[in-house]
Amino acid sequence: MAEIGAEVGAETVANGTPFGLFREWFAAAAAAEPDNTNAMTLATATADGMPSARIVLLKGWDESGFVFYTNLGSRKGTELSDNPRAALLFYWKSLSRQIRIEGTAALVSGAEADEYYASRPRLSRIGAWASEQSRPLASRAGLEARVAEIEARYPDETVPRPPFWSGFRLTPARFEFWEERPFRLHDRRTFVRAGAGWRTGLLYP
Repeated sequence: MAEIGAEVGAETVANGTPFGLFREWFAAAAAAEPDNTNAMTLATATADGMPSARIVLLKGWDESGFVFYTNLGSRKGTELSDNPRAALLFYWKSLSRQIRIEGTAALVSGAEADEYYASRPRLSRIGAWASEQSRPLASRAGLEARVAEIEARYPDETVPRPPFWSGFRLTPARFEFWEERPFRLHDRRTFVRAGAGWRTGLLYP
């Protein structure tokens, strides 16, 4: 555990953007976390403000945003369609660190979704067709029957991307990097988008 008063990624923070620090922390998590370093909580809300949250997997990121994929008819898909403002939370228990990211989500391009979909195992592609994600399911047998039906429809490796399945890119407007310190005197550093750059600061723990 770091000593009280030590800087949070001081060398990286000096460049004035959050992305270098995200890369540094994500790499450290990849070396320390036993499973799913890329797991993140995605929080969305309906148009009238009812929130919901769930764990999804980060499938790509760069300075344009953070990408995840889903059935567009799922609860998260419909909520993002109605209200594109959303938040992400990474928490790495082994490192006592978390990163909060707030921003606006938009669909990735069809070409980008096609490329990622084609990289998935065949049965995952079959599952994307078979699942009416977030809708009521009468029985597990019903889901298994749908999987068998889709497997029969696409018997080889060529399984096209469903028109109702794609990805979202969350373009960040705000980051908060949190790191545990003794006696709950934690480090909290924020980056808030300001025009073409970022305004950085600290928060009380």
